[in-house]
Amino acid sequence: MMIMVYITCKNNAEANMISKHLINKRLVACANIFPIKSIYRWKGKIVNDKEVVIIAKTLKNKFEKIKKEVKAIHSYKIPCIEMFNTKANKGYEKWIGGEVR
Repeated sequence: MMIMVYITCKNNAEANMISKHLINKRLVACANIFPIKSIYRWKGKIVNDKEVVIIAKTLKNKFEKIKKEVKAIHSYKIPCIEMFNTKANKGYEKWIGGEVR
């Protein structure tokens, strides 16, 4: 089953590094990177921050390994790593399955 993994990062450099790492390990087939604005509470204060989000396409059975890999190289103490179940066209799902090992 295909999933999307949503990962927030501090900047483009970190998002690129994490994306390339996951692709090189063949844990994800594709990673899209977007600038975002995040508002959240951290250590008792409300923070307005610029971040970058990765949306990575992969297979559900790779999620635990992706979490482990991202946590090992991410700069955040508590990185956001979320899984979304998705459904795509058959050709795209076949491509994802061929790229992820």
